[in-house]
Amino acid sequence: MPTPTTIEPLNQHEEAFLRVLGRVMTRLPRVVDADMLQEQPITGGEYMVLVHLSEAPDNHLRMSEVAQACGLSLSGMTRVVNRLESRSLVLRQKCPEDGRAWLAVLTSSGWTQLKQAWPTNLASVRRHLFPRLEGCDIVAATRVLERIAPM
Repeated sequence: MPTPTTIEPLNQHEEAFLRVLGRVMTRLPRVVDADMLQEQPITGGEYMVLVHLSEAPDNHLRMSEVAQACGLSLSGMTRVVNRLESRSLVLRQKCPEDGRAWLAVLTSSGWTQLKQAWPTNLASVRRHLFPRLEGCDIVAATRVLERIAPM
């Protein structure tokens, strides 16, 4: 492992970028959650679970796949799915191909909630994110962020 004396310190631009990125990663989910909870019974994070399940074949994914897609640990995803399952938005089933794995399955109530929450989520990200990116090359920014967090 490198020692602090062999690692080049961040320059002022790298340090500034790292700090701003950290604030964005913390602030954006909080403001979207607040907006969602004002109008919907689900958070932005719960909404994203429903989105990923809605896009999956047969509307189900292994718990580990949903966790990875949402950037959560498996235990964190289990807590989210427990909340969604308690509201009948998601169902948990044993994976038929692997008896050790569990699937998260979007229910018809989950579809309904997703459709109802979509305008709130859209308005939130339009309000908090995209106006601040006016004049930026969104495609280039997406490519840069994908280098940091590839699928």
